[in-house]
Amino acid sequence: MIKINWDRLGIAASLACAIHCAVMPLFFTSLPLFGINIVDNKSFEFFMIGVAMVVGILALRHGFRWHHHRYVPMVLFIVGIGLLVAKEMVWDHPLWMVIGAVAFIVAAHFLNYRMCRQANHCHSSDCNH
Repeated sequence: MIKINWDRLGIAASLACAIHCAVMPLFFTSLPLFGINIVDNKSFEFFMIGVAMVVGILALRHGFRWHHHRYVPMVLFIVGIGLLVAKEMVWDHPLWMVIGAVAFIVAAHFLNYRMCRQANHCHSSDCNH
């Protein structure tokens, strides 16, 4: 059976998002010459944010529910996703928001991963499993 580590997948997705946001303006500016427009495509951007949200929620929910029972990773994640959404809806793609968003999201996944390892499947009186 294949076991997915959602935190590692979340970290990879966040880093892929950072690379996408950094490389896209440099590499993809020639795509409109070929009739392809993913630069400044709001639908594509919101799709990528949606993918990050789904992976993040699955990873953080699992860690919270079955291991550490702490809200800190989820708060960091919500701040990161909020910065990504604000970047798309309010501001004109400032780089500092992308860097901040990725930093918060990666920190959330890293902290969740570390807390899960430290919890050691706690099974104490406060656990619901």
